[in-house]
Amino acid sequence: MDARETALQQAYEHAVRWLASLSDRRVPADASVDDIVRALGATLPSGPSTPADVVDLLATACEPGLTAFPSGRFYGFVIGGTEPAALAADWLVSAWDQNCVLRAVSPAHTAVEDIAGMWLLDLLGLPEDSAVGFTTGATMANFTCLAAGRDTVLRRSGWNVARDGLAGGPPVRVVVGQDRHMAVDLALRYLGLGEPETVTSDDQGRIEAGALRRALTAGERRPTIVVLQAGDIHSGAFDPFVETIRAAREADAWVHVDGAFGLWAAASPAYAHLTAGCAGADSWATDAHKTLNVPYDCGLAVVRDPSAVRAAMGQRGDYLIQHEHGDPFDKVPELSRRGRAFTVWAALRSLGRSGVTDLVDRLCRHAASFAAGIAAIEEASVLNDVVFTQVCAGFGSDERTDEVLTRLLDDGTAWISGSTWQGRRVMRISVSNWSTTEDDVTRTLDAIRRACAGT
Repeated sequence: MDARETALQQAYEHAVRWLASLSDRRVPADASVDDIVRALGATLPSGPSTPADVVDLLATACEPGLTAFPSGRFYGFVIGGTEPAALAADWLVSAWDQNCVLRAVSPAHTAVEDIAGMWLLDLLGLPEDSAVGFTTGATMANFTCLAAGRDTVLRRSGWNVARDGLAGGPPVRVVVGQDRHMAVDLALRYLGLGEPETVTSDDQGRIEAGALRRALTAGERRPTIVVLQAGDIHSGAFDPFVETIRAAREADAWVHVDGAFGLWAAASPAYAHLTAGCAGADSWATDAHKTLNVPYDCGLAVVRDPSAVRAAMGQRGDYLIQHEHGDPFDKVPELSRRGRAFTVWAALRSLGRSGVTDLVDRLCRHAASFAAGIAAIEEASVLNDVVFTQVCAGFGSDERTDEVLTRLLDDGTAWISGSTWQGRRVMRISVSNWSTTEDDVTRTLDAIRRACAGT
């Protein structure tokens, strides 16, 4: 085999060994950054190395420093693993090495993006004519949707931000709930919109519809964006979309929904009620590398009016072979980007409609099992209404909760991170991985009990 084939075979063997180790290995990494630097060597070699040797050194040196994020026992952040078909498709993405911005240049990716986008809109119950852009993640999906919203509300007020910029134009008002995700604030900073106006949320993190209505009707009318949430990062709660979107419409506001993981509830008949009314918004952001479990670097920006996102994101260049009906890069911030739609299509084609439903239901079922198991521990209490995939628990005082968390990570059976919610320290469990089993839940609950007992 030539050097490329040998390197690929070496990578395959290391990858298979890594994946096979996930069922039994400790979830936290066993090596530090300094350990990995020493193993790799910090001095750039004076001459070349064979590709296979490079791959072998990288895999061997780094393996002890890898956290088992793809394990069924990682619950620290809202991230999935990688569904098998999506993982294999991602290898093809790198091998095919397509520039995926133009219909004429990569018709294969454009066709797959069109199909995957159509399937996504159907599964999530969103308007079928919406534009679907494939971004790096939910942060840039929020950015893309909010850019379309910003430009649209300014255009309604007679201001062309694409031509004239923000300076001198009417200020855009952005109204959010106090428990929105920080990615929303980051996207607003990117867009030059500054800090949003915050209205109160209830004890589960849901924006209060009455408070939103009062805020929107106070003072003179301005260009306005309202940001709602499908899936609170701590409680998993969903905003009351029917009431809030009605209030926003009366104020002529653009409505955006940050649904990084929770928007997928719409794909399950058992949980679709959580998203009731959500389809009435103007834009939606979610992550395919969360609940759908495709590899990283795959967010989804959905905009009801395709012309709005194309006006905000579209570019023109004399050297580009652009299609009269638009191109993939008209819907996202980047020109250079991976073929993200290949992995989304592979996951959806592999799972089918019933498989996506089962995936969502299974994650929720595991979250309910965690809540029941923790509630049975004498000193523990479940602090949120477990409506989706998130569980927050406390163990008496903040100090005691942190002590349990430290012991749990030292145990290594699972990774669960701490957070601060509703003014107190909590253990936050996010069930997001397709490969999590009932046995993983049982093993993790046993580890939590050991951490509580100090054994």
